[in-house]
Amino acid sequence: MTADSHHRAGGGFRNPWPGAQPHGLSGLLKWAVSRRPPAVAPAQRTGSSSESPTAAPRHRQSADFSASEANALTITWIGHSTFLIQCDGVNILTDPIWSRRASPVSFAGPERAVPPGVPFENLPEIHATLVSHDHYDHLDDPTVGMLIERFPRMHWLVPLGVGEFMRRRSAANVIELDWWDERRIGSIKAHCTPAQHFSGRFPWNRDSTLWCGWAISVNGSRVFFAGDTGLHTEFGRISMRYGPFDAAILPIGAYEPRWFMRPVHMDPAESVAAYQQLVSDAPERSCVMIASHWGTFKLTDEPLSEPPLKAREAWASSGLNVGLLAILAHGESRIIAR
Repeated sequence: MTADSHHRAGGGFRNPWPGAQPHGLSGLLKWAVSRRPPAVAPAQRTGSSSESPTAAPRHRQSADFSASEANALTITWIGHSTFLIQCDGVNILTDPIWSRRASPVSFAGPERAVPPGVPFENLPEIHATLVSHDHYDHLDDPTVGMLIERFPRMHWLVPLGVGEFMRRRSAANVIELDWWDERRIGSIKAHCTPAQHFSGRFPWNRDSTLWCGWAISVNGSRVFFAGDTGLHTEFGRISMRYGPFDAAILPIGAYEPRWFMRPVHMDPAESVAAYQQLVSDAPERSCVMIASHWGTFKLTDEPLSEPPLKAREAWASSGLNVGLLAILAHGESRIIAR
């Protein structure tokens, strides 16, 4: 892969790997026709519960996130791909969404099965937010507005083209990066990494902005956030350039049907394979895999509860240390000692 092979001739972006082209409208229509209506749980029929019984559990814990634990890296799952990363007094968010729906409208679209694991009002001072791409479940307009209003000096780290979205909403400190670019913000060092996905908030602007993952370092603690991605060949290179990592946040959900989702979403076994690439050159450093992109919004055909079951099966089959797989409940934190 050359430095600019993901840039599309005439503008926009593409996945530069063989077999990585997402399906178009015809594939979407084929999937829509073949889908069966989901089974309705008894609690949902009677209205006795607002939470799906197959969603990820919610963790009950202290609301105080004002300071991270001393000499530790703390990663808290808020839901879907939204995490709070804390280290040495630095607080970083990823792909923020607090809205009820992942949608351009408030009355339709995928709805949360579980409320955010950390209420918005309980957030500590946020110093930087990482955005992987512009899809509604990763870049939520109402949440962006709330963050800009509450943390006006916060830095936004976004892939190429997404900066315009942020500036139209009066974000003050917006940094746009291409794959393999890096930027330092105080004690944060951020690297924009390749991902296999696509972009576009509307049919007419598909792939006009870039998608990415992020590798970050805060005073020696290193975290990889994959964003939203299919399995590609660059995970080993990412680790060689920016690792070894203390934690790798990897997506495990939204993978069925495979014929349609494979180019853009890893299934749990592929996520474990990506993890193995990330740690292949650094066996001496214990890297925790933290599962993301599951149990929050019903986006695809697999049950909400299936991804962690398959992730644990793939992890066990690979002979990996069971203590290094973290499948969190909403609002649960993983504390990684340094």
